[in-house]
Amino acid sequence: MQRCAAGEQLACTELVGDHQRMVIQLAMNLLGDRDEALDLSQEVFLRVFRTIHRFRGQSSLRTWIYRIAVNQARNRHRFWRRRHRADQVSLDQHVAAHGDFRSGGESTPDRLLAQKELAERLQQALDHLPFDQRTAIVLREIDGLSYEEIAFSLGVAVGTVKSRLTRARQALRLELREARTA
Repeated sequence: MQRCAAGEQLACTELVGDHQRMVIQLAMNLLGDRDEALDLSQEVFLRVFRTIHRFRGQSSLRTWIYRIAVNQARNRHRFWRRRHRADQVSLDQHVAAHGDFRSGGESTPDRLLAQKELAERLQQALDHLPFDQRTAIVLREIDGLSYEEIAFSLGVAVGTVKSRLTRARQALRLELREARTA
């Protein structure tokens, strides 16, 4: 990291290589658009390179980059919202990138249809969550960050993370239950 802060090209290339996939996946999950995710990834690494000298090691480098990515995504989300553009988390693209929900064994057409329907209901439920709750859910359930890492990434207290996750899970549960009975 010191080599990257000193402007060494190879070190910067390694840093991007180590973290770019994570940043793109996070951006895809938060913004729902591959092109936007790729653009955001570039913005994140530009910000990382401009501010790497400020990294103090209070968290892991990965968590620090998550924080930059979340802040950039939040700014982009606000920009979109001002222009009344629908924001989505694309589960189809997530499934394409990470694989489907199969737990093993063969998939029958009925099972594949049920998985697709579940993904669509979950997509709709995620679309209705406020951005901060959706971000917390994505960081915890998809990216697997700890409460402390999420708190650092969002710049909030651990208790705030837990309450956002609780509210998001309740909202998702309610929305999915209503979709199932409809």
